[in-house]
Amino acid sequence: MNRDTALLGEVAAIERKSIQPAHIKEGTRYVGLEHIETGGRSVSFSRVASDDLSSSKFEFGPHHVLFGKLRPYLAKIACPEFDGICSTDILPILPGPHLDQRYLAHFLRQQQIVDWASSRATGINLPRLSPKELTTLEIPLPPLDEQRRIAAILDKADALRRKRKRALDLLDGLTQSIVGEIYRRAAATVALGELFDIQGGLQVTGARATLSLEVPYLRVANVHRSRLDLSEIKRMRVKSSELERTSLSRGDLLFVEGHGNADEVGRCAVWDGSIEDCTHQNHLIRARPLSNATDTSVLCHWLNGPDGRRHLSKRGKTTSGLNTISVSDVKNAPIPLLPHSDTDNARKQLNVIEGVRSQLLKSGEGASLLFASLQSRAFSGQL
Repeated sequence: MNRDTALLGEVAAIERKSIQPAHIKEGTRYVGLEHIETGGRSVSFSRVASDDLSSSKFEFGPHHVLFGKLRPYLAKIACPEFDGICSTDILPILPGPHLDQRYLAHFLRQQQIVDWASSRATGINLPRLSPKELTTLEIPLPPLDEQRRIAAILDKADALRRKRKRALDLLDGLTQSIVGEIYRRAAATVALGELFDIQGGLQVTGARATLSLEVPYLRVANVHRSRLDLSEIKRMRVKSSELERTSLSRGDLLFVEGHGNADEVGRCAVWDGSIEDCTHQNHLIRARPLSNATDTSVLCHWLNGPDGRRHLSKRGKTTSGLNTISVSDVKNAPIPLLPHSDTDNARKQLNVIEGVRSQLLKSGEGASLLFASLQSRAFSGQL
């Protein structure tokens, strides 16, 4: 079987057909980076309103692959099913006659290719991959029928992952419904700082290299909405006084202080105490209950919901492309006061949902491993 390779620029064209705002019709479908799901499994759009755009955009059609060149590590790569215009931070790639669109999209979404693109992006705060660099990417080029067969297999495997994700999204929606209903019945509110001790974390700098005490620490990548990702834990050197002040305790709330995406600022999770002598960096803000009677598990879900996020979303400030909140913002966040009976009732319901979620996550891990294996085999000639 022919397993020749080619440079992307030899078998596809990066079409930057620019259109000026004055020539864009009202109602045209517009795709920005925010409309493409990380991993590229879905793409949505908004409609252009009168005088809505102030800069030029790129045109694209259903035969293109849309490639997000800004922050390529987000893997915003999608196949649209419609004509429209897109942000100039998205490159419309038109496959040539010897390259299948779906095959190309699956190839570009591989983690090793995402890593390749990220390593070649330039710019500190807003890293971008140049179109010229993208054309130098080497891609396996089996016969067209073989490309379509591979793409069909990967489409089916990816659909299985999407079903798992849809089920998880429904569970998250049920959680927010339960928590939102309970908190809306609260008769009074109080500032978070009245019930919690709030403080920032430690700055990670090269000056710490001389310190003798080394401990694990949490960073933004470890804290998601109502869950932790502890698959990669980094370590830093600290003073004993710093560790005593910032060491995490089970039940602590951790808020994301800064993020490139404004929607992610203020997301929070509860520390599970699974790592001893663990601290946190300054891009996370810790909130520790002043009383053992304060339950953080239910509150965390509310803080990650639309009502709980409103305060911190309004307080977020943007500096050099980074959106941030302060310790003071977290202290002043208003939270409803619930009777213990309501909190206990919500916790019982959420425990049942979490049990179902855990089962789905386990099965989803298997689906992800299968998909990664198929990807590897597909583009190495073994599928």
